[in-house]
Amino acid sequence: MTSNEWTSSSMPYLTPRTAGDVDAWTEEARGAGRRGSQRIVHAGGVPAPAAVGLMLGLTDGATVVVRRRIIELDDEPTELTDTYYPVAIALGTPLAGTAKIRGGAVTLLATLGHVGVRVVENVTARMPSDEEREQLRLGTGEPVLQLARTTYDSADHAIQADVMVMPAGRQQLRYEIRIG
Repeated sequence: MTSNEWTSSSMPYLTPRTAGDVDAWTEEARGAGRRGSQRIVHAGGVPAPAAVGLMLGLTDGATVVVRRRIIELDDEPTELTDTYYPVAIALGTPLAGTAKIRGGAVTLLATLGHVGVRVVENVTARMPSDEEREQLRLGTGEPVLQLARTTYDSADHAIQADVMVMPAGRQQLRYEIRIG
């Protein structure tokens, strides 16, 4: 892989952090000797896109809280991430605002009593929209990977839905699955 490519693992992003820790992305990038950052470009209530409504098990047109971010590696955009939450979980919390959350959203969710125990991820390859191409600084004809992740609690209720878009030529997704 070249210096512009990145191998991503889901596990660090599913586990609450210890109090005072930085978020998983910042820590993962530091561990590789790089600088990870993110810009939150929007947060608040929106009507759920159809696919997100299905992911969260909500009725058509239900309101959700979204945090829309541009993830950067060494000051270059590497991923677009929209994270959606049911309003009953996120409204009135820092999840509905644009400030960074110390330790990350998964840590905040845990302090609010919402701990993920099961995750479903779907990965697809596709061509980017014009807006995605511009935000990720992609050339014409460069595809993206889209990772859609739903996190469920112990009662099997969806507590978070992530839709991540990343340049296919700069990403490698790594999965480790433990059985038993």
